[in-house]
Amino acid sequence: MPNIRSAAKRHRQNLKARERNKAVKTRIKNVTKAVHQAVNQQDADQASRAIQKAASTLDKAAQKRVIHWKKAARKISRLNRMVNTLQSTH
Repeated sequence: MPNIRSAAKRHRQNLKARERNKAVKTRIKNVTKAVHQAVNQQDADQASRAIQKAASTLDKAAQKRVIHWKKAARKISRLNRMVNTLQSTH
């Protein structure tokens, strides 16, 4: 338990931020999984919708500094590459 009031406040703020960041990271995992599932099912239409949502979610997370902007760009790039290989085969 912190002895100083400012340290106690900082601790409370960190707990709230951790909950927010956890929610955002879970959302990232879910939208990424949706893209993977659409690609595995060979559903190009569903995959293109899922990639748009995933890119938006990743960009928002990077904007809020939950994840690094280069990590977001890397994940978007890899997901796009997966979807593009799916579309090129059809």
